[in-house]
Amino acid sequence: MKQLDWNSLDASSRSAALARPAQTNSAETRAAVARTIDAVRNGGDTALLDLTRRYDRCELDSLRVSIEEFDAAEQALSTELKQAIVDAHGRIELFHRACALQSIKVETAPGVVCERILRPIARVGLYVPAGAAPLPSTALMLGVPASIAGCNDVVLCSPPRLDGRCDEAVLFAARLCGIDKVFKLGGAQAIAAMAYATESVPRCDKLFGPGNVWVTEAKVQVAADPRGAAIDMPAGPSEVLVIADAKANPEFVAADLLAQAEHGADSQSILLTPNAALIDEVATRIEAQRQRIPRADIAARSLAHGCLIKVDSLAEAVAISNDYAPEHLIINCEKPRDLLESVSSAGSIFLGAWSPESVGDYCSGTNHVLPTYGAARSWSGLSVASFQKQMTVQELSVNGLRTIGPCAVTLARAEQLDAHAAAVSLRLESMENAA
Repeated sequence: MKQLDWNSLDASSRSAALARPAQTNSAETRAAVARTIDAVRNGGDTALLDLTRRYDRCELDSLRVSIEEFDAAEQALSTELKQAIVDAHGRIELFHRACALQSIKVETAPGVVCERILRPIARVGLYVPAGAAPLPSTALMLGVPASIAGCNDVVLCSPPRLDGRCDEAVLFAARLCGIDKVFKLGGAQAIAAMAYATESVPRCDKLFGPGNVWVTEAKVQVAADPRGAAIDMPAGPSEVLVIADAKANPEFVAADLLAQAEHGADSQSILLTPNAALIDEVATRIEAQRQRIPRADIAARSLAHGCLIKVDSLAEAVAISNDYAPEHLIINCEKPRDLLESVSSAGSIFLGAWSPESVGDYCSGTNHVLPTYGAARSWSGLSVASFQKQMTVQELSVNGLRTIGPCAVTLARAEQLDAHAAAVSLRLESMENAA
């Protein structure tokens, strides 16, 4: 990892230090994804089976996971893992239920009642990756808020293994969330199937979940097509930014940076600290820890994109972080809450020495589907609201329209929309005539 002094860098060097790894959505990738989407739209299940044979290297008799496969998956898992999934599900549900939007009803003027009512999205599609490793935690992060939102029609796709089965833990987590419509599909073809439908896979109104560059590009393309499907948020490689002071344990800081780096070669890990000695200690420990993990080579490539940066103060660190807008922000300081008020852009925040980002990935209760690549400046992480539509309602009595009608007429005429004005003024005149 590069070691830098922020205040010795010019504007160009600062920008380069925080530059995220380039996303490989080249023209070739876009064209290849478009061909895959077209193949699925035109070929349906036959195309899906062909693409699964080509990319996942397995032959499938059926795309949909059977009840017997769900049962076998549950039997295959250890009691310890099943209990961990159940425990994580409980905390995720507790937090998301508490954060869920509520319907509201307000009288904005005498006789004028305005409401916000909530409705679940009719059918949602969830994508759970299984590239380098299966992600049952993602099944929970998607399935729990969908359930709380009231989505009764949920489709889930996850890539099959060489044996033609989905990961057992993913299936157990899906069933725990009440999801039984699971398909053995991965990549851009899974996104295409959920966006446009095939003989087996139903069309979904909105798609959720992380994925590789092919999945991300497919989501972008179907979202841009009026005949396609909406998507949850912009996505990119995972990232963490750690703000630490002299009190931070360098072993902990190194572990948090490395945990992010093992996600993939295009992940990014950054440390901001006013303590130069901490940088040297973290650099030594991160390399020692890296040698002990199976994904050491992947982490090494990722860490090449990261940096350990000395800043003048914690306030400066927060300002830099706000500009970077990290997916994950760890504030490992003696008094982390003193900095929280100044944080304006981050996907999810972890306060103090005992709050590793890993617990947010799995089981603290918050969601790990978060905006990346700077999207946290304007996007929020996944929530129950992501699976709902908000509709407003207004109901006026005669006196209510008499009270606010003239205001509407004045504004409509100012905008030269006479028919708008007339829709109100005709009613006001009718009241006068009746009186």
